[in-house]
Amino acid sequence: MNKIRKGDQVVVISGRDKGRRGAVLQVLAGGRLLVEGINQVKKHQKPNPQANRPGGIIEKEAPLAAAKVAIWNPGAKKGDRIGIKTLTDGKRVRFFKSNGEMLDA
Repeated sequence: MNKIRKGDQVVVISGRDKGRRGAVLQVLAGGRLLVEGINQVKKHQKPNPQANRPGGIIEKEAPLAAAKVAIWNPGAKKGDRIGIKTLTDGKRVRFFKSNGEMLDA
């Protein structure tokens, strides 16, 4: 079970985007994430008329290591660590380490 999933709100804890928040767009292999509006890079792109794609310099999100982000805890209004526990019915759920509040109940 992944501690960070697609759609989660995360906050960057290190690097040039430290302190910025965004939603996880995609979880990639190797513990990397694409986060909305974070780690923007400029890409020089050739035009492709068949795909109806113009050329030029575009900005897009680059992958970011999952270790550089913490999941956003709206109750505490800060980034938090995640734990995983098994309920009595056998279902595994994520919870915030700071206050024990469950993420997906």
